Amino acid sequence: MWRNIWSISKKELRDYFSSSAALLFLGIFLVAVYIAFFWVEAFFARNLADVRPLFNWIPILFIFLISALTMHSWSEERRMGTIELVLTSAVSPWAYLIGKFVAVLVLIAVALVLTMPLPITVSYLGELDWGPVIGGYIAAIFLAAAYSAIGLWASSQTENQIVSLIISIVVAGVLYALGSTTITSLFTYEIGEWLRAFGTGSRFESITRGVLDLRDIFYYLTIVVLFLLLTRKKIESLRWANNFTKKARDYWLRLTAIIAVLLLVLNVGLSFVTQARVDLTQGNIYSLSSATKEYLQELDKPLLIRGYFSSSTHPLLAPLVPRIRDLLTEYNVEGKGNIQVEFVDPLQQPKFEEEAGMKYRIRPVSFHTESKYKASVINTYFNILVEYEDQYEVLDYKDLVDLKSSAGKHEVDLNNPEYQITRTIRSIVAKANRQVNSFAALSEPVVLTGYVSSPVLLPEFKKEIVQRVQILGETFREESDDNFDFLLINPDDDQLTQEYLQNELSVRPLSSEDITAEPYWFYFTLTDGKNTVPVSFSNKSDKAAVAKSIFSAYKSLLPDSVRTVALMRPLATPGPAGVSESPGIPKHFSILRNALLQSITVIDVDLRDGKVPSEVDFLLVLAPRFLQPVQVNAIQDYLTNGGTVLIASSTIDVNVSFFTEVYPVRSGLEPWLAELGISIADSLLLDKRHGQYTLPLTRGVGDLRVRDTSLVNYPYIIDVRGDGLNAESGVTAKLGQVYVPWASPVTVDLQQNSNRTVTPLLFSSDESWASSSQVILPDFETYPDLGFAEQNENNAPHVVATMIEGAFGSAEGQESSRLIIVGSGALFTDNFLDQMSKVLRSEYRRPIQFMQNLVDWSLEDQALLGVLRKHSQFTRTLATLDEKEKTNWEYINYGLGVVGIFLIGIIRIILNRRSQLRGMRLLQMG
Repeated sequence: MWRNIWSISKKELRDYFSSSAALLFLGIFLVAVYIAFFWVEAFFARNLADVRPLFNWIPILFIFLISALTMHSWSEERRMGTIELVLTSAVSPWAYLIGKFVAVLVLIAVALVLTMPLPITVSYLGELDWGPVIGGYIAAIFLAAAYSAIGLWASSQTENQIVSLIISIVVAGVLYALGSTTITSLFTYEIGEWLRAFGTGSRFESITRGVLDLRDIFYYLTIVVLFLLLTRKKIESLRWANNFTKKARDYWLRLTAIIAVLLLVLNVGLSFVTQARVDLTQGNIYSLSSATKEYLQELDKPLLIRGYFSSSTHPLLAPLVPRIRDLLTEYNVEGKGNIQVEFVDPLQQPKFEEEAGMKYRIRPVSFHTESKYKASVINTYFNILVEYEDQYEVLDYKDLVDLKSSAGKHEVDLNNPEYQITRTIRSIVAKANRQVNSFAALSEPVVLTGYVSSPVLLPEFKKEIVQRVQILGETFREESDDNFDFLLINPDDDQLTQEYLQNELSVRPLSSEDITAEPYWFYFTLTDGKNTVPVSFSNKSDKAAVAKSIFSAYKSLLPDSVRTVALMRPLATPGPAGVSESPGIPKHFSILRNALLQSITVIDVDLRDGKVPSEVDFLLVLAPRFLQPVQVNAIQDYLTNGGTVLIASSTIDVNVSFFTEVYPVRSGLEPWLAELGISIADSLLLDKRHGQYTLPLTRGVGDLRVRDTSLVNYPYIIDVRGDGLNAESGVTAKLGQVYVPWASPVTVDLQQNSNRTVTPLLFSSDESWASSSQVILPDFETYPDLGFAEQNENNAPHVVATMIEGAFGSAEGQESSRLIIVGSGALFTDNFLDQMSKVLRSEYRRPIQFMQNLVDWSLEDQALLGVLRKHSQFTRTLATLDEKEKTNWEYINYGLGVVGIFLIGIIRIILNRRSQLRGMRLLQMG
């Protein structure tokens, strides 16, 4: 039978190529792919090293092209009357059917091979993760198999090829539309999840993420088997024509129904299997890491992970919920019975909504949505609660979701949920294990506030709790030397307080068990001035239970780790007397600060008291200006005593806005660094391997000079990638790429540091050079290529970041320390990160990743470091290309497509000639 199948497949392929149908199909497919890739999805404007634009359109293209390809398969046989020859031959109808099916798949596989230059091009221009690419091609083959089976079935139903084409498009289109956000957004996410399970497009997208899931593969095989069986039934009815008896018809109907039900049951059963999948992505970003598994194995008490997700949510968020459920299921499995996973909809379960608001301060978020006919606002829950003993933390959609905007479109994906959840578990477990039973050691004020109604409205045991709190409050105030305070506020007749409780804290009055009694207020908070947490009391009113509840809330205010980073930012103060330089441009580091706060404690210091706080593990000195000797001595002493210091500084301060400012800057650290054999050059690097930036440029319009803002290639933004990253260092080995703005070369005297280990981290390319010019705006009229005069002699790589490890003191037995020098004061600033995000049309956080790597590596938290680095949240960007290079690469791909079609045409001619010669020989022999 298999020999017959292959013979029929070859015959079908010869028919396709002899009629030019194959070349027409391949040509139209390639044209559509290239238009979608380069024009519709604006590949170069996206500037991302992925091939998602290729796979985004394949499900839709296949609907039309495969329908057109298969519409004549049986219709033509019926119209020409040749189907009788087929059905009465000795060859099984199954052989004919499968042979035609295989021929279509072979032709589609050839079409997909012709698209391979696209991912190869992307891999050459950037750091491409081949996992999703492999998954995309596998998904495309299975999707094509499903559509081919549908097309063959449609072709068997009628003699009219146009009718066959329409039937195939409608059936395949309906299956695709079922899982689309256009349809699923009309229903709750539970119903939407079921619809996505039947959607060919949604299943396809799941595989192209880089996860090869048995459930998705079996779904496509289900469609193939079902429609091939329906086609076989139709062929059987044609085979017997008027002799197709009711008994035979009933047999085929029963067989089809039984197999269809069996396939449906198997699909439903597999929906509960989450482990039968292969993560193809680089770093296995969709699988739990070994670090997470180790953390979970250390749990010795039950931990609760509860997802609060509304049935009606934003259409872009709804597809993420099943993926979160699958991930949490893996946590449940790895927890070995110590993790309880729940999913609730607070809007449909008032009990959970009240608890969410009162105890956990979880509130719904409003999203604006638009449909064809109206705009509306959806209030939805999208949170994950992690609770362990008396500690908990809540992750909201900002923690869980990563939004990328590109070419006017929005792409929503999960923001490394494994890291977020694992970090939270580690945090609350550490807090729960702390022993806190006194406020005697308080150094900062803490205030316990009770919003409590009049005692006549309170249940008896809550009256006792209030009395206990008052007594304990006085005790805590005395033992903390007045650093603990207690306030009791009655909101009954205070409208402003009630609005604050309801709007800011999501608190509502409670109902008494006596339905005739008035509602009452009973809510306590504990605050340290920076953070506020609720105090949850149990039904026990004894002194020990009440005190335990207060101490539990206080533990939530404590940092989750003993690791502390001190951030020393530039101060807006003038330089010392007699110094002519400007104090520089104000810089802000809130993005960096907020990112670090996810896993460590961050404090601000100015070191004017001459010392680094004792709890500091890592000192960040960012863009320092005119530091006083007392501050320099503090840094020196801290480093000498075993601390870790990072200095990000350049000798030239640059501000690019509508008006450009350039200032020479002195940090005050120069003499001390010189003693250590370290220097930061009085120049800035330019590099032919560079990024783009938005700059204010002047152009001529006749005699008029116009100043406007343009996005241009900018050599002062160094593109560090490949050999510019130290592959031997754990800090940079997997960084991928980072843009470094306005960087000064960093030089370390190796002889002077012979007793220390010097590890360069970031390099410019071998086409870079240093310039001390104050002109930092390009002049493309004079220098059309780079905007600056190119230097081709003595170009070489320059170190822009380095790490020095060893003892920095002269005393014997000195502790080993780390000193990290980054030759850019702008690298970690909010302004640079925001501007690059606008340039790339995607949130740009590679410098933040670099800093997190430095912090985690220096503080030796390698486990959490590994979890954090898994996710593709940190954008993989393309190499910097000018317009000519982009055009060249686009045309190269067009040319390769034409060459591929041409080669197939040549092969077709050769095969046709061989076939003709073979036929002539047979005639001569006859």
